[in-house]
Amino acid sequence: MDIPALAALLHETAEHHGSFEAVAPPHDWWDWYAAYMDAREIGSTPDEASAAAGRYMAKVKHVVVSPV
Repeated sequence: MDIPALAALLHETAEHHGSFEAVAPPHDWWDWYAAYMDAREIGSTPDEASAAAGRYMAKVKHVVVSPV
């Protein structure tokens, strides 16, 4: 991946992480970013990647977002 494409993906990831960050307990942002970026790189849509990152955080990192 070239630098402009990586920068664009990081920017997109930051934007989508904001909604998770707002409701999640304390966590390491890089774990969510890694799961999101992995999902995007294999073809998931942004919404699918956000969901995948949320599942990863819950299952592997035990960071669970409570329903509102």
